[in-house]
Amino acid sequence: MERYDAIVVGVGSMGSAACMHLAQRGLKTLGLERYDIPHTMGSHHGFTRIIRLAYYEHPSYVPLLRRAFELWRELEQGYGETLLHVTGTIDASGEDEVVFQGSLESCLLHDIPHEVLTGDGLHARFPGYRLPSTHRALFQPDGGFLIPEACVVAHTLAAAEAGATIKAREGAIAWESGPDGVTVTTDKGVYHADQLVLSTGAWMGKMIPGFAPLAVPERQVLGWFQPIVPAEFTPATFPVFNLLVPEGRYYGFPVHGVPGFKIGRYHHLEEMVDPDDFEREPNARDEAVLREVTAKYFPDAAGETVGLRACMFTNTPDEHFIIDRLPGSPNVVVASPCSGHGFKFASVIGEIIADLVQRDETSLDIGLLRFAEGRWDA
Repeated sequence: MERYDAIVVGVGSMGSAACMHLAQRGLKTLGLERYDIPHTMGSHHGFTRIIRLAYYEHPSYVPLLRRAFELWRELEQGYGETLLHVTGTIDASGEDEVVFQGSLESCLLHDIPHEVLTGDGLHARFPGYRLPSTHRALFQPDGGFLIPEACVVAHTLAAAEAGATIKAREGAIAWESGPDGVTVTTDKGVYHADQLVLSTGAWMGKMIPGFAPLAVPERQVLGWFQPIVPAEFTPATFPVFNLLVPEGRYYGFPVHGVPGFKIGRYHHLEEMVDPDDFEREPNARDEAVLREVTAKYFPDAAGETVGLRACMFTNTPDEHFIIDRLPGSPNVVVASPCSGHGFKFASVIGEIIADLVQRDETSLDIGLLRFAEGRWDA
């Protein structure tokens, strides 16, 4: 029976990148995806995803981001289409709040070019923003947005070109790990390999016994609103943003792919769900949560609704990623979940996965992302 060096279960954001990096290193690689490639059932659809260097979540992400930028550009060159659009990024909140302060800390620690603007100064510079005058905004010129569906396609094509076998519409039912390798059973066959990569996003809790508390799927909804003043919301005039206001923490984009300004609320309505059984069709309450903030802080974008889409976050208790070998299964690498801020890292996580599979170490610092004693303690 045919045997692989590595099987990757889940050919989405991280899995497609892992397939490419593994195959390009000469490893015999099989990628298995239960849905289409790409698809709209998980977390990598929606036309745009933010990429930013000023990282308020934790400054140790910045070296990973720098490598991610390099790898996205390399992938883009091979693919022949633009995957990363530079708009600059805005991280805004009250002066003493985490979004501004955390972003500023990352910039100062890692010597990242940036400017600090008041709410009024931000409006003067980028008229689409109408934030309180007491807000502080950190502008970082290098960030922007990725095209997630195209990124998954580019990684998958490059993986196949390097010799990987990619099978879509074939769902993994079970896996076993032992001294002689791993076995993966799907709805169409049985496969064997030396090592296994699990990158199934919102389904991680169903793939790994006991893992469910560490990978909690959450319903997320994005909205697109037709700008009243279109010139203020183009990629040239409107940087992508992260914004903390009394209504919550929001993120958004200029017009691209859909004829509307895009906005989302982190943890939307805080609805924890079964990834195989939840309300995928957005409703009036979903729309109202997004329209209220658009009308208040981006009034020139608050025209007709042109789109609403549901996807999923998959949250860890500390909202940091999990990238490591699975305890008790030394030939299994876990690459998920990413708590709603992971897509921008997909290129570098693919490289890290290949490092772990190939030589059980990586030169990049992933200490924050590993299984560690006490990590999940309150």
